[in-house]
Amino acid sequence: MKFLIFAFFGGAHLLSLCSGKAIYKNGISKRTFQEIKEEIASYGDVAKAIINLAVYGKAQNRSYERLALLVDTVGPRLSGSKNLEKAIQIMYQNLQQDGLENVHLEPVRIPHWERGEESAVMLEPRIHKIAILGLGSSIGTPPEGITAEVLVVTSFDELQRRASEARGKIVVYNQPYINYSRTVQYRTQGAVEAAKVGAVASLIRSVASLSIYSPHTGIQEYQDGVPKIPTACITVEDAEMMSRMASRGIKIVIQLKMGAKTYPDTDSFNTVAEITGSKYPEQVVLVSGHLDSWDVGQGAMDDGGGAFISWEALSLIKDLGLRPKRTLRLVLWTAEEQGGVGAFQYYQLHKVNISNYSLVMESDTGTFLPTGLQFTGSEKARAIMEEVMSLLQPLNITQVLSHGEGTDINFWIQAGVPGASLLDDLYKYFFFHHSHGDTMTVMDPKQMNVAAAVWAVVSYVVADMEEMLPRS
Repeated sequence: MKFLIFAFFGGAHLLSLCSGKAIYKNGISKRTFQEIKEEIASYGDVAKAIINLAVYGKAQNRSYERLALLVDTVGPRLSGSKNLEKAIQIMYQNLQQDGLENVHLEPVRIPHWERGEESAVMLEPRIHKIAILGLGSSIGTPPEGITAEVLVVTSFDELQRRASEARGKIVVYNQPYINYSRTVQYRTQGAVEAAKVGAVASLIRSVASLSIYSPHTGIQEYQDGVPKIPTACITVEDAEMMSRMASRGIKIVIQLKMGAKTYPDTDSFNTVAEITGSKYPEQVVLVSGHLDSWDVGQGAMDDGGGAFISWEALSLIKDLGLRPKRTLRLVLWTAEEQGGVGAFQYYQLHKVNISNYSLVMESDTGTFLPTGLQFTGSEKARAIMEEVMSLLQPLNITQVLSHGEGTDINFWIQAGVPGASLLDDLYKYFFFHHSHGDTMTVMDPKQMNVAAAVWAVVSYVVADMEEMLPRS
């Protein structure tokens, strides 16, 4: 019964606000910040209703169970794969069956790369099979593979200092893990830098904060005018072992075989569903996650969780009988892992309406226990978001931090639209990121419930406030 009571309060709140007077003049708000604070504070009952339904009520564990069904049925969802397109069709049906509005697929073109069969064996100083995962967009080796001596380096600077030693060798990077944003440059640029000094292949220590002999894949980028060489990630353990061997002056020889191949771009879709706005349907609050993943594990954490709490946000709002003034639009992106390919094409299609986007939101750093919201926007918009997050005091999740960017929403943020990303406990995230370990075992239904509640409260309140978020 308490959920029905909360829903009643939410409906009454909605009606009272919809009958309010116009508050813009020449595009500038005429309200004081105190008036905006009071408006946001009046959403307290609605926020409690969402929290109760998501965390304690009939919707608890729903996002987890929905996600488990998809990833157990389909598996990983690499750009260009049949698995990804099967997942898109399943989600199209799911969103329709959930009673969401304007469910449709927006066609895009995406990359199609397959890793094929791959192996690496250390032949000297002893026989040792090396666990590898080819990096996205890498070329393959000749059928007989590449057999070459190894040069181990710990940085690009060391590679440059020892450039004369690199020609004809396989460069192994054993860079220390500092943090993801600083260390990932070795994965994305390692092959190019090795090729510049004449290497025949590169193997990169996985960008991971912890390893149990787990290679971690990801995208890498070639550069025009630089020879393309095969590249793969190896485990932290093997990178460190070869570094120790090299420091003793021991010769290391590896045979690398990779069947990787890039095919012509293929058709795919961004998956869209909405709750249409009651008063300003042309204005949009966008919530999102990406449906694609790498081809290992199940893609549960990256980014099944983010996609499914975004769906759950709309489900919770619909289940409570709420309809915000602005349209709440769910987008499940395709080909994020290849550099936000689907999202860029969405932006190109919809940027003509950029003035109508109040907030763009993306969850793509896991759905562990949330600690707050990352936000990028004007100081006035940040102050408003701080008030919105105060509605989540019952969950003790009220922080608003900087850096709301995300791969799929950066196009909008760079053009001035306020953007937000879910911030959660990242301690374990890079244990499993882009590895065979990214499975449902990583996911926690209770933490997903809380993440969905945060996502739903923020998106609903921003979509229902009388004014759009102010821009710079």
